[in-house]
Amino acid sequence: MAASPVGAAVAQIDPNPFSEHRRTLGLAEIQTAYDFEPVFRGNVIQPVYDYTAHGDGSEFTLQRNRQAFDWVEIAPARAAIPASQVDLSSEFLGVKMKFPIMIAPTAAMAPLHPDGEIGMFKAATAASNTLMILSTNTSTPVTQVAPAALGGTLWGQFYPLQNLATTQQWMDTYQNAGCNGIIVTIDQQASYYERTLQDRNLGGRVRTGGAGAGGGTAALTGSARYRVNTGRLWYTWQYIDAVRKMVKGPLLLKGILEAEDARLAIEHGADAIIVSNHGGRSMDYGPSTLEVLPEIVAAVNGRVPVLFDSGIRRGADIFKALALGANGVCLGRAARWGLGAFGPAGAQRLIEILQRELVQTAAAAGCARLSDINKTTVKANFV
Repeated sequence: MAASPVGAAVAQIDPNPFSEHRRTLGLAEIQTAYDFEPVFRGNVIQPVYDYTAHGDGSEFTLQRNRQAFDWVEIAPARAAIPASQVDLSSEFLGVKMKFPIMIAPTAAMAPLHPDGEIGMFKAATAASNTLMILSTNTSTPVTQVAPAALGGTLWGQFYPLQNLATTQQWMDTYQNAGCNGIIVTIDQQASYYERTLQDRNLGGRVRTGGAGAGGGTAALTGSARYRVNTGRLWYTWQYIDAVRKMVKGPLLLKGILEAEDARLAIEHGADAIIVSNHGGRSMDYGPSTLEVLPEIVAAVNGRVPVLFDSGIRRGADIFKALALGANGVCLGRAARWGLGAFGPAGAQRLIEILQRELVQTAAAAGCARLSDINKTTVKANFV
């Protein structure tokens, strides 16, 4: 068959046939966050793209995070206002913010662009002093990132470690570098990537080692036999009590998906919580963060601020999360797209696009202030 005219014709079909345009967009032509993704994909190697793009298991939760935004309508405004009248500034745990948007902690930014975390921090600071949270799996030491953007605000993210002495060392390193806010991630985080198994079976390259890696040839023992990283699922509230004593500034708990956990987080000293399912990477077939946000906000009842992440791609998405009770949002994958596509300039432009879209949405909904964005401005119908 391969030698026949029919077989040859099939083999030579272009899997990416000519479309109206084949030219890659330049930075000045980028209009939405989605425009960055194909440029990002073309710039990085496949394992780096897969690590950024994919989620846990069948990726049901990854997809549901995006679907949930379609189930929330923005109520028509009785009277829209000019965008110039919109002021969404606020103060979050002592940090003054022009927009309720932050950069979420995501691992290893150097493979996205040589400037890595330093470039992202500079971009965030240039985009109206956007607060950035540095991942514990940073490819650049915090001591180098923290002083890189004068006037910027950098907080640190941390995965629990059973050794309290090592935990104290991490806290000291962050706080001595100027990271006053500490974010402790308490979700399962990337138990297993089904794409990793596919790559292995098809002879592709497999990322080995590190949090959530499913590859490698060593014999698996304990929870690793069930595709669960051995550093996860042991967390206790007593551990959070111990960390609370180590942290001089704000302590945030990231990965809250239940109202009862939100109440317990406050009881154990959390100054804020982050409603997150790790961008669909923590547990397959879990709820989307937008679905559980209202009940968590109700349980918190204004005692501490509530942040939100997972699935944000548009300013309208941010508006919906704010309307359902979030005090602010964090950008994960989208921010990585910007850095990987065009470096720090791309990350800055992506943040500014979302800021602009949020202002435009607020203006169309008649919301001049952040406090005007509330549950009366949306109608949720979760499926």
